[in-house]
Amino acid sequence: MSAPTATIDVVELILQDHRRMEELFRTMRNAEADRACALAEFSGLLIAHASAEESEVYPALRRYKKVDNEDVDHGVHEHAEGNSALLALLTVGDVTSEEWDEKLEELVQAINHHADEEERTLLNDARENMTAERRAQLGKAFTEARAEHLTAGCGDIGNVRKIVESGGR
Repeated sequence: MSAPTATIDVVELILQDHRRMEELFRTMRNAEADRACALAEFSGLLIAHASAEESEVYPALRRYKKVDNEDVDHGVHEHAEGNSALLALLTVGDVTSEEWDEKLEELVQAINHHADEEERTLLNDARENMTAERRAQLGKAFTEARAEHLTAGCGDIGNVRKIVESGGR
């Protein structure tokens, strides 16, 4: 019998990450919360999520004729924009400052825009064009790649800076 993660649909895994990011945004907007801790979790999640999508999910989507490769390219571009917005927030030292709030809102806007577009285009395309078995295979690959990035501390400011300066990955 295969491991439970082998049967997890990649679309559902991506959606779970998107919802967790929204929860972390709510925490980071709360002046009474541990904003720095929420940002640290968010940073790792965002980088690991985007990296796993780009290495495992997006290449698979490109193979389907009914999936618009421009949508995939646009997703990669928006990952880079999100990474830049994340780096701008990570470089603000004081989580109680106006600058932090401004940079947080820029990050929220970039990520929510991307998640919304991705959910309406690429994830719907995946549901329509991939078999449940293929989505489960991708789910396993996505989960493994994401875990590797998280274990490597992908969300630390030095790594985020390196990703942004390299133009994406």
